[in-house]
Amino acid sequence: MDKPPTIADVAKLAGVHKATASRALNPRTSGQVNAATARRVLTAAKRLRYQPNTVARSLSTNRSATVGVLVPDLTNPLFPLVVRGIEDALDNQGYTALLANTDNDPERAGAQFDALLSRRVDGFLIATARREDPLLTRAHDQGIAVVLVNRSTDVPLFPAVTGDDAAGIAAAVEHLRDLGHRRLAHLAGPAGMSTGSVRARAFRQHAGECAPVVECASYTEEAGAEAARRLLDEHPGSTGIVAGNDMIALGALQVLRERGLDCPQDVSVIGFNDMRFVDKLVPPLTTVHVPHHRLGAEAAQLLLEQLDRPDRAPKTVTLPLHLVVRGSTAPPR
Repeated sequence: MDKPPTIADVAKLAGVHKATASRALNPRTSGQVNAATARRVLTAAKRLRYQPNTVARSLSTNRSATVGVLVPDLTNPLFPLVVRGIEDALDNQGYTALLANTDNDPERAGAQFDALLSRRVDGFLIATARREDPLLTRAHDQGIAVVLVNRSTDVPLFPAVTGDDAAGIAAAVEHLRDLGHRRLAHLAGPAGMSTGSVRARAFRQHAGECAPVVECASYTEEAGAEAARRLLDEHPGSTGIVAGNDMIALGALQVLRERGLDCPQDVSVIGFNDMRFVDKLVPPLTTVHVPHHRLGAEAAQLLLEQLDRPDRAPKTVTLPLHLVVRGSTAPPR
């Protein structure tokens, strides 16, 4: 069997020194090589079907070029988009994402975190944060590089990339007000998560403290349906519902159908996230658009910067959101 090509083979074919070929093929150092030379090396590597020896590289750099990614629920359609953004950003720098699903279970999150740590990942991108999270406190105490995605903690231990949730809720409330709605309600996400807390606080601020807020046990369709039943039992006159996310909104739409209520003629509903296919619902869902791919890409870039400069202070990147108006909102009867 032929031996696989080596970096020396690539350098020989490209007519450069082995160190030059190595720099040209490493995304972190390719900028140090003349562009024409780099193209020649890449062409030689492609011709020889050369694959870098990541084990040897990790031994020389003390890095594995891998990043652990913890997501709460891969069945939620927004998280594959976040992961795709992470992968696209990491690929550009020669890194690989190792993905773990936690099912929103803190014990499982801890086990997955330790399993990835045992594989010597260079850092973590975590989308499972709770406002008070012992796992993140432990990671901070151990000096592990972490960037939070979509959710944050009350105490800013790590850099974070989030959407401007408060502005998104404000836009939703303003839209319903402009349509003439005065009896607004909020089906909130879990208060133990920053997204649930921030969105509920913003709703109260813009809709008024007297507007009902019903907390959902989780960001799921089932929890949304359960909360919507409680809302309609206790506040049957509500004409506009702002949901904590699109899955909760789906549960609300189900309950409206159960009770013979028309959306949007009887009750308008607004979601949050703008998941794929919500524009195909009947009626199409008005929702706050979150740039999930960009959330992941920005977080990955922040982590790479943190790995290069671990002394940098934590910072938060807040991405702008906007309301997408569709058929699930209309003036009240």
